[in-house]
Amino acid sequence: MQIPVLIEPVANNGFRAKTGEPLPLSADGVTPEDAVRNLRAAFDKHLAGKQLSALDMAPENPWLAMAGIFDPNDPLVKEWKNEMAEYRREVESDPNRP
Repeated sequence: MQIPVLIEPVANNGFRAKTGEPLPLSADGVTPEDAVRNLRAAFDKHLAGKQLSALDMAPENPWLAMAGIFDPNDPLVKEWKNEMAEYRREVESDPNRP
């Protein structure tokens, strides 16, 4: 998981790396890399014994797991789509269709 980190100079004192909500933490360092390394240590200390997770608020749709699994440039997929279109035309042009 990646989160945005703002790195900013601190007047006469190196750099500060900080995050926003939901975990507003910050750490200082002599260089930007030191500040980020110290921020990572602060995260590890803050999260010790805890678990960080994400909650997907979208409703679960079992069909979404299959979305995009077929390559539209695959010749077999093109043939399959053409056959479905032809069948649809047959059904829709049937005069006895309810």
